[in-house]
Amino acid sequence: QVQLVESGGGLAQPGGSLRLSCAASEIIFRILIMGWYRQVPGKQRELVAMVGDSGRTTYDDSVKGRFTISRDNAKNTVTLQMNKLKTEDTAVYYCKYKTTTKATAIRDYWGEGTQVTVSS
Repeated sequence: QVQLVESGGGLAQPGGSLRLSCAASEIIFRILIMGWYRQVPGKQRELVAMVGDSGRTTYDDSVKGRFTISRDNAKNTVTLQMNKLKTEDTAVYYCKYKTTTKATAIRDYWGEGTQVTVSS
């Protein structure tokens, strides 16, 4: 089973920055989409940003202009650069990889999450 591990979470002040990274525990044949999600208590997990294998990116409106997602195909990692942080960004952040096997089966993998807290 592929395991994803997030890193880079922590405490930041409003207006500050954090950089999240996600790494896979083993080789993945092909990663179609790499994404970052976040979740707060009492709310559904929501998409923050994603990047396809073409490099095309999608962002939630709440983070456009502030967050940047990027992928490193050689390392099978995805990064979320978070700038101009707001208190509303406080959440547990999860990475997700949508992958395909050599047999073209689609498989999704989730990380365990990393806490991001934005507070003065």
